[in-house]
Amino acid sequence: MTKMNVESFNLDHTKVAAPYVRLAGMKEGQNGDVVRKYDVRFKQPNIEHMKMDALHSIEHLMAENIRNHTDHVVDMSPMGCQTGFYLTMINHDNYDEVLTILENTLQDVVNATEVPACNEVQCGWAANHSLEGAKELATEMLEKRNEWSTIFKED
Repeated sequence: MTKMNVESFNLDHTKVAAPYVRLAGMKEGQNGDVVRKYDVRFKQPNIEHMKMDALHSIEHLMAENIRNHTDHVVDMSPMGCQTGFYLTMINHDNYDEVLTILENTLQDVVNATEVPACNEVQCGWAANHSLEGAKELATEMLEKRNEWSTIFKED
């Protein structure tokens, strides 16, 4: 297979075992800042995916709440394939701490009473949300917390 510019296009999606949290890339800036991108995979690629309304809501909830647990977040954005998210952090290199931050953020989702910025002024598709769906996704991910560090299937 020809090496592609996009890191995830070089990942054999048939070999991974979701859910997991994987360091997908690192870049160092001119002034020494280091940006790390994590693949936060909720669903098994090409087998299952998140429903759009639940994905949209958990995106809002995680993007808002993760910043209560760390100042290192640059972005938390969904994958187009609807199987996970990319978490981008700056100047933070402790993988175990990233897992704890994600765990605490997902617990915030489980405890949420509303989806933040779920209105036409703050959201581009305000009618497409499901708080219950987001809570189900968070609960499923938390139930498998002990699996997050295992990226690849055993042969």
